[in-house]
Amino acid sequence: MPSFRSIILHPKNIFILLALLTIALGGLMPPAFVERFYSRGLVTGVQWMFKVLDSWLPFAGVYLLLVGLLAWMWRGRNRFFKSMRWVFWQGEGPFTGGWASLGRKLGRAAHSLLAFLAVVVILFQWLWGFNYGRVPLERQMGIEPRPLTVDELRDELLRATTDAVSFRRGLAEGPDSVIAEQKIVPSVEALMRQSLKSVLKQYHYPRPTDVRGRTVLPKGILLRFSTAGVYLPFTGEGHVDAGLHHLQLPYVLAHEMGHAYGHGDEGTCNSLAYLACIQSGDPYIVYIGHLYYWRYVASQYLAMAPDHYEQYRKALPAGLRADVRAINAEMEKYPDIMPKLRDAAYNTYLHSQGISEGMKNYDRVVMLVAAWRRGGVLGN
Repeated sequence: MPSFRSIILHPKNIFILLALLTIALGGLMPPAFVERFYSRGLVTGVQWMFKVLDSWLPFAGVYLLLVGLLAWMWRGRNRFFKSMRWVFWQGEGPFTGGWASLGRKLGRAAHSLLAFLAVVVILFQWLWGFNYGRVPLERQMGIEPRPLTVDELRDELLRATTDAVSFRRGLAEGPDSVIAEQKIVPSVEALMRQSLKSVLKQYHYPRPTDVRGRTVLPKGILLRFSTAGVYLPFTGEGHVDAGLHHLQLPYVLAHEMGHAYGHGDEGTCNSLAYLACIQSGDPYIVYIGHLYYWRYVASQYLAMAPDHYEQYRKALPAGLRADVRAINAEMEKYPDIMPKLRDAAYNTYLHSQGISEGMKNYDRVVMLVAAWRRGGVLGN
């Protein structure tokens, strides 16, 4: 029988123990410590590491990661079925001790899987995950966001509508047509990264290197899980679905690159993306920023005052309604796969990272923008 010491020092158990300690550490570190030593320290080094490792790749590093994962799973599959053949077909059947042997092999397989998940947790947290515990954006900016009342939300919707309509009119499109895709700049990733870095500089956040925002194929691979984009700490890159409408792409790129620069909070990354769009200097992208924000405000107002919102929407300018319909039509090409399971899983994940409001965290952009207006720190 193995000794207690040998059990503790088993490599797989060491990884499991380190994962548990990592999770505990995440709950113990105060925000100021995370901000100074992790988000503004270790994470900047991680960004440089990924710059060296994958910036030269002509495609998203996630494809290499996926190939490696599939190879590991295939190797595990072969070993598993080899063990099963030995148990059932080489003289040790269920009535001659085979079940006990099978149990041991299944136990070892489960142990290996648990150790693998432990390594994933360790890498995730140390490469990026502790960013969820950093000092909130609003404290860095000196503002105090709060939930809006129905009346305040209606005023915000009117203001957001005025902004969106005004900037759309400056694009010289027909009043009933969708903004043309040709208006997007060819180097949209570079433009959004530069604008995002400018925003981060305004609020004294580090931006040590150029992070990547990659488009991933096939179309709908993320959208079918109600996800427009995703950041992977294991590659250091943000990813956006190739099936996005062109009126979504710049904003989502900036959002995912906001994650890559060390911000975990979804509302924070939405806010950074909004600022990056409206301060980009490109009229097309400025409009996209206002349009995306309008959609967040409209969604919240619809939930609070559905009857009034429906009447209000019918009176919107035809061009704005055309753009919204075009986005919705594109998204309908990729219906959700198990949306309830996805929402439950992501809510659980966000709660585990200290985001108490779960997926509603995305909507914090409305509170933050309203607070910026009250504080006089938001400029177009």
